[in-house]
Amino acid sequence: MRKVVLAFSGGLDTTYCLLFLRERGFAVHTVTVDTGGFTADELSAIEERAHSLGASSHATLNGTKPLYDQCLRYLVFGNVLRYGTYPLSVSAERAIQARLLAAYARSMGADALAHGSTGAGNDQIRFDAAWHILAPNIEILTPVRDGNVSRHEALEFLHAHGVALEHDRPPYSINRGIWGITVGGRQTLTSHEPLPDDAYPTPLTAQSEQRITLHFKCGELFALDEKHYRHPLEAIAALEHLAAPLGIGRGIHVGDTIIGTKGRVGFQAAAPLVTIAAHHLLEKHTLTKWQLILKEQLALWYGQLLHEGMFEEPSLRAIEAFLTDTQRTVTGSVVVRLAPKRFELEGITSPHDLMNARFGSYGEHAADWNADDVRGFARIMAQQVRIFHTVNGGTQ
Repeated sequence: MRKVVLAFSGGLDTTYCLLFLRERGFAVHTVTVDTGGFTADELSAIEERAHSLGASSHATLNGTKPLYDQCLRYLVFGNVLRYGTYPLSVSAERAIQARLLAAYARSMGADALAHGSTGAGNDQIRFDAAWHILAPNIEILTPVRDGNVSRHEALEFLHAHGVALEHDRPPYSINRGIWGITVGGRQTLTSHEPLPDDAYPTPLTAQSEQRITLHFKCGELFALDEKHYRHPLEAIAALEHLAAPLGIGRGIHVGDTIIGTKGRVGFQAAAPLVTIAAHHLLEKHTLTKWQLILKEQLALWYGQLLHEGMFEEPSLRAIEAFLTDTQRTVTGSVVVRLAPKRFELEGITSPHDLMNARFGSYGEHAADWNADDVRGFARIMAQQVRIFHTVNGGTQ
């Protein structure tokens, strides 16, 4: 039998794929890549479902640490928010899931890789593009997309095979991961309706404001207040646990899909938004003007290519090297005030703070230059533009 590795979540689409591929004579080996979105009980239930549906084998791969080490750390280093709003939660997950699935398929000599994406969204491109690069000799199978299978048709197929799933669509579709949760529903299909509070997975249960200090070392979050963590992932999870019950990190992102349509999606990402904002403030104190400007430009491209499924593009490795180099002095602490549905950055302390009074105090006094220095500097700075306007008849 031909072997196919199926990216498997246990939901409707991947359950359909498993049964469909088995009917076509494949030995289906299901794989779940956990990027921080499943509990142990949920992973156990997914494995049980796969075996009950006739999977030849099932594997659960821990993708959370690779997700951080290979991608999330650079999203923090670059302060990457798509269109200044969304922390690219799903894009990052898919890049690492695709990598791990391709490696698994190669290791077992699979004939094909399969996913349950539809033809209407970004994930079909992300998986296909990555696998064309990482596993060019392995066939890609997409039963839902290729058959243009509707939800109703998939449910009918499953029922005909004695598999009972819910008849009604849940009010919201949820994708969970360590770098945020996305929420889709009827409201996100419109351009004007907000998501109600009960759409977000973490209820609004906290009301009291609190101050918390985030500690960074070379750009990475390693402690909250006096609590130090072994890995930044633990600090991120702890920050999410503190901030999400306050309703911090909720929003709706309007974006451009890879296939050209506009789309809206709700998200809950308290830890990513607070971490990136605090990190960015610390950088504004510890990096030079040109480091900040160049970082902003390169990080924009990093996020764009990641979003569009081009994580294997070699230029991203070069951007990662640049971003890493800039973090050598991004060490210090940032005080953040958490409040219901908002947060405020109060200030930083860092041994690398360039806002150093020894060189002068903005708007108050100059300690490292004199008036003659400024006169000469201003004249030379304006010289080329002055020449332009003189040659071309003055300003318009």
